[in-house]
Amino acid sequence: MPVRHSLIHASFDARWYHLRRLSALHAPYHWQRWLTDRGSLTQHLMNASQGHFSVEVIAQGWGRPNRSEAQILGMPPRQLALIREVHLLGNQEPWVYARSIIPAATLTGRERQLHHVGNRSLGSVLFNDRTMRRGPLEVSRFDITSEQTLWARRSQFYLSGKPLLVCEVFLPALEQVNYQPTTS
Repeated sequence: MPVRHSLIHASFDARWYHLRRLSALHAPYHWQRWLTDRGSLTQHLMNASQGHFSVEVIAQGWGRPNRSEAQILGMPPRQLALIREVHLLGNQEPWVYARSIIPAATLTGRERQLHHVGNRSLGSVLFNDRTMRRGPLEVSRFDITSEQTLWARRSQFYLSGKPLLVCEVFLPALEQVNYQPTTS
């Protein structure tokens, strides 16, 4: 089963580490800047692909976040949220799998627009909103097979003080790209 399809069914209820513990995970050097950069991942992918960037929506709909996602967002168990899963493509190849959890309470007022992002990057909306504030980054590793590990990061974003969670999983094709984010 290809990596990207197995991720759709993967549990994101993994163990997440704050950045100060990144060394405990032994993340390969190539992934360290991708995992720790606080700038716009969309902008980095646009730069890395020389503008050949697109978003492929895999799924979007109401669902229950897993325990870890609900806990970090302060949501009661079994409360529904808008769950968005996409591939971020560079040169028509999946470079990142992203999963966003948007509580219903966040989708009010101006933030209703988040329900209608479509095939645009959520990052392009977040990083262009003057009220956006980003919480701390957390890092995890997903052991897909005994030979394959994928690296992921997640963080909460706040728009007008309302939270949402974005998890980004870096796919193997990105490792072949000759680009590194500048630390921000």
